[in-house]
Amino acid sequence: EAHLVESGGGLVPPGGSLRLSCLASGFPFGKHDMSWVRQAPGKEFEWISGIDTASETYYSASVEGRFTISRDNDKNMLYLQMDSLKPEDTAVYHCAGRYHIGTLVAGQGPSWYHYWGQGAQVTVSS
Repeated sequence: EAHLVESGGGLVPPGGSLRLSCLASGFPFGKHDMSWVRQAPGKEFEWISGIDTASETYYSASVEGRFTISRDNDKNMLYLQMDSLKPEDTAVYHCAGRYHIGTLVAGQGPSWYHYWGQGAQVTVSS
C-alpha cells in the first residue's frame, strides 16, 4: 500500500523557518513528480511548489524566493525548506505525487494526484 507521510510542522514566529519532510513508500518515487499543496483555514487548496523527476523546481508567486523544494530519490524523501515565514503561510501542508508524463502539473487539490499525504500543520504566529 502506498503512503505519503509528512513531518516537521509546528508553531513558528513570523520571520522564522521550518523544514517539512515527506516520506514516500509503496510506489516508485523516482518516477513521480512531487508537489506541496497547502490549505489555509476556510480556504481552498493552493499549489505552492513542485519538483519533477529531473529535479526541475517550480514555485507559486506566493512562496518564490522564500521556500525551497528538494527531493532525495535514494531515501524516497521530499522536503520543503520554508524561510521568512509569514502569518498568511499558516495552513495544512500536503505532499502529493503524480506519475511523470511530461510537464509538471500544478494541481490544486487531491483529485489531481495519484498519491496524497494527510498533511502537516504549520502555524505562523507571535
